[in-house]
Amino acid sequence: MSSESSRFDPQAFGLACGLLWASAVAALGVTARVGWGKRWERLLSDVYRGYNETIIGLAIGAIWAFFDALVGGYAFAKLYNRLLQD
Repeated sequence: MSSESSRFDPQAFGLACGLLWASAVAALGVTARVGWGKRWERLLSDVYRGYNETIIGLAIGAIWAFFDALVGGYAFAKLYNRLLQD
């Protein structure tokens, strides 16, 4: 297998990470409304300022989470590709 086929596209990987994590954070906020995942919701509200189980809080948390994972995913893919070089 060539090393070219095992590379990540940093933009696509970062976007995928951002969308997935933002969706997960929003879903966790929705489940916290019915009493599930309250500890996780409190933890994430410490990390993402403004995040809570209200509609506005969910949107704020999802935006924070999107950019957090976008940057993290992009950096991961760039580092992975860099380390993959011969």
